[in-house]
Amino acid sequence: DDRIKKILFQDPYEYICELKFDGVALSLTYQNGILVQGATRGDGKQGDDITSNIKTIKTLPLSVNFNETFEVRGEGFLPIKEFQRINLEREDIGEQLLANPRNAASGTFKMQDSSVVASRNLDCYIYSFNSDLNPFKTHEEALISLKKMGFKISEGYQKCKSIDEVFEYIQYWENKRFELPLDTDGIVIKINNIHQQMQLGNTTKNPRWAISYKFQAENLPTKLRSISYQVGRTGAVTPVANLEPILLAGTTVKRASLHNSDIIKELDLHENDTVFVEKGGEIIPKVTGVDLSKRLENAQPIRFIEFCPECSTKLIRNEGEAAHFCPNEKGCKPQITGRIEHFIQRKALNIDSLGAETIEQLFEKKLIYHPADLYNLSYEKLILLDRFAEKSVTNLLKGIEDSKSVPFERVLFGIGIRFVGSTVALKLAEHFETIENIKNATFEQLIEAPEIGEKIANSILNYFAEEDNLNMINRLQKQGLQLKFISSKSAKSNKLEGFSFVVSGVFENYSRDSIKEAVKENGGKIVSAISAKTDYVLAGENMGPAKLSKAEKLGIKIISEQDFEEMI
Repeated sequence: DDRIKKILFQDPYEYICELKFDGVALSLTYQNGILVQGATRGDGKQGDDITSNIKTIKTLPLSVNFNETFEVRGEGFLPIKEFQRINLEREDIGEQLLANPRNAASGTFKMQDSSVVASRNLDCYIYSFNSDLNPFKTHEEALISLKKMGFKISEGYQKCKSIDEVFEYIQYWENKRFELPLDTDGIVIKINNIHQQMQLGNTTKNPRWAISYKFQAENLPTKLRSISYQVGRTGAVTPVANLEPILLAGTTVKRASLHNSDIIKELDLHENDTVFVEKGGEIIPKVTGVDLSKRLENAQPIRFIEFCPECSTKLIRNEGEAAHFCPNEKGCKPQITGRIEHFIQRKALNIDSLGAETIEQLFEKKLIYHPADLYNLSYEKLILLDRFAEKSVTNLLKGIEDSKSVPFERVLFGIGIRFVGSTVALKLAEHFETIENIKNATFEQLIEAPEIGEKIANSILNYFAEEDNLNMINRLQKQGLQLKFISSKSAKSNKLEGFSFVVSGVFENYSRDSIKEAVKENGGKIVSAISAKTDYVLAGENMGPAKLSKAEKLGIKIISEQDFEEMI
C-alpha cells in the first residue's frame, strides 16, 4: 500500500480483493464469440492444449455475445465433493486413491479421454479478461461483464476503499474459506482501475499492481524419526526430516525439507523430537518448531554431516552461502544424474519420454555421463536394457531427436549454469544471441546485459573456464542443437540496433506489450530499470513520476510515442 501511494502520489485508488484458489491456471481464447482454445498456464509461456477437455466444463460458455478476439483466465478445479465421490468409488473397486483435489484436477485436465474428464465434473472460476482493445475501465467492471456473458465468477470478491477494508476482508475469510467448494490458500489484492494498473506496470516477474496474501498454514505436531541427506545437481546437500505420517492440508506428509544446517541449529533439533509441521503456501511441507515439553531425556542434538552421503567426499561451505556442497561434481552420482535430469526437464529440452529411473539405469550401464551423451544413444544400445521394449525405445529416440529443435534459451537453461534460471537464460540469449558470444564475453560485457549481476556473471565465467563444459557445448553443437537465438517476431528493421529503452506510461496507438515488441522488431532492447546505460525512456501518458525523476537526474533522453514512430 505504501508503494502504491508513492507511485500514484495523490491519485485516489481502490482495491479489489479476490480469493486465491488452489487449482489449475487456465487460459481460454475466444474468436468471434466462439471458444477456440483452452490451455494450461504451464510455465507462463508454454502450456498444454486441453481444448477438448475444457469444453466438458458445464459452467463454461462455448460461445458468448462478444465478437472481438479475447482471452479469459481462470482457475480450473475439482470440487471437494466430487473429489470425495471419486475416491469413494476408487476405494470400492480397490484402486489407489487420488492424493488431493489440486493434483487430481491437474491430471484430469491432461487426460486423453474427454468422456472420463466429463464424468469428473470439473469446474472453473474466471478472474481476468485480456484483449488488445480492453473495453473496461476497472477490474470490477470486467468481472460484472464476464458474469453477464455467462462465465462463472467467484462471488467472494470485494471492492475495498482502503487498506483497512482489505484487512477486514482477510479476517472475514480466514475461517469462512473452509465452507467453499474448493481449497483456497490466500487472497489476491489488485488495484481496481485498469489505467492505474498500466501506470504501475510490472517488475521482471510480477505486476506492481497486484499482490497475494497467504493464509496462515495448518500447523500440527508429529514425531521426527530421522534425518536423511539429499545431494542435488549443483552438489548442494539438503537435510530432510523423516516424520511419522500426518494428515496435513488434505495430504499425508512423511517428509519435510530442513533446507540447511542453519535451520537445524535454529530449531535446535534433537533425535526423536516432536516437531511442528506446516505446508508453505499449503503445498511444501516444512518443520517450523519443536515441542520442548515432549523432548526425551538424554536426547542427542542433531549434527550436520561432514561427508557426502553419496561419495564420502568432505563437504565444503562457501563464505556467504547457507548450503554445504559436495565438491566432487565429476564423480558424485546424484550430481551427474541430476544435471541430466535438469537438462531433459520440460522448461529445458523437454524429453518427456526420459525419467529419473531411466537416467539412473543408463548411467549404471555407462551409457550416459554428460547430457551430450544422450545424443549418442541408439536403438541397438537401448533395446538390450531392462524395461525397454520396441515402443519405449522408439519414443525415447524420437524425444531426443525432437529436442534438437528446442530454442536456444531453453538449451542454455538446460546446460545448468549455476544461477542461470529460465528467465536469465532468455535475457542472455536475447542479448548475446549465440553461445559463442556468451562464452567469449568478459565480466564487463556480461553485467551490461539486462538482469545480469556480478554473481551471475562470475558463475558464467567459471562455467566456461571448465574444459569439460566447453567439450560438452562443442558436442551439443555438432549434434545440431539450437545454440543461436531466433526471435519469435521477424525483424522489421535494425534502426534501433544498439539502443536500450525503458517503457513507461500509457500509449495512444499501442498497448504496453505491443510497443515493447515494436522496439524489439526494430533492433532495440527493452530494459526494466533506468540506469546510466539506458539510451531512451519511451514515455506515454501518466509516466511514473519516480522514473521521470531518475531519467532527468541521469540525463537520459525522454521520447514520446510520436518521436518513437518517427525513429522507426
